[in-house]
Order: sequence, then structure tokens, then C-alpha cells
Amino acid sequence: MAVLKVIEIMANSEKSWEEATKKAISKASESVKGIRSAWVKDQSVSVKDGEVADFRVTLKVSFEVK
Repeated sequence: MAVLKVIEIMANSEKSWEEATKKAISKASESVKGIRSAWVKDQSVSVKDGEVADFRVTLKVSFEVK
């Protein structure tokens, strides 16, 4: 039986929510080993001068505790 831990992380991208998600997982993988899944908890954007400046995601990431 596996035991999993869940952490919450946030990331942003100037291009898309998908890119923000990929950046978050890539960066988290540098220090968190055994990531199994991620759930997009929230999406938002920041706005500057009436335009979308960047896309933001909040993820719940699960990984196995050994």
C-alpha cells in the first residue's frame, strides 16, 4: 500500500494555463521525487492595461512518501 502526500504549488506563464501547469510540475520535480498526479485547483489571470498579462494556476500535487 502506498502512502501519498499532497502539496499545493502555484505558477504563472505569459502564454497559457497549460504552460503554467507544465512549468509548475517541472520545477517541483527538481526537489520532489515520485510525483504521481496534479489537480488544477484554481486558474486566474492578472490584467495590465486592459490586457491579460499572465496566466496563473494553483495545483495540488501528490507524490509517494517512502
